[in-house]
Amino acid sequence: MSLADSLKSLNEFDVNDLDLNNAGIWPTPVKVIVALIVFGLIVGGGYWFFVKDQYAQLERVQKTEQELRKKYEEKAYQVANLDVFKAQMAEMEETFGALVRQLPSETEVPGLLEDITNTALGSGLALQEIKLQPEQQRDFYAELPINIRVSGTYHELASFVSSVASLPRIVTLHDLTIKPTGGDGEQLDMQVVARTYRYRAGE
Repeated sequence: MSLADSLKSLNEFDVNDLDLNNAGIWPTPVKVIVALIVFGLIVGGGYWFFVKDQYAQLERVQKTEQELRKKYEEKAYQVANLDVFKAQMAEMEETFGALVRQLPSETEVPGLLEDITNTALGSGLALQEIKLQPEQQRDFYAELPINIRVSGTYHELASFVSSVASLPRIVTLHDLTIKPTGGDGEQLDMQVVARTYRYRAGE
């Protein structure tokens, strides 16, 4: 059948005349159109019920692959730099150990008070008061506040503060107050809280 005949039969064909029982006698163009529609429905249904879920699963797998690849790269970097990390860890442990050794134990506090007293007297100051306050608990250490009151000249006070900072144990100074005591203004009275620290190992 020529193309012209097919188009003519298609124009003369009425959709209401379609009968599935007589599909064999449908004009060729109608058969082609119906076949394309059926093919499209099959492809669309197959995509919707089968392929779509596969694409979603593929996206999940790809995302998981990226996460695993990132973790692998991080682990590979750590393995490649393991010796460096070990050296850094050893250095940190050594530094931490050195700091801990600078924290006095409970039995060393009297010796520390004696060191502070000798430092004050060695700086030429008159020691008015040195009094240990109640211990204050922290996460892994304890603070030991010491109230100190001394009097002397400005340079003597500066020498005392510098000497306390140079003690072999960690001592920090807080709440420092200075006021003149004499009419000439040379003699000064200083009140300060010295805080030393104790490591709470195994408490």
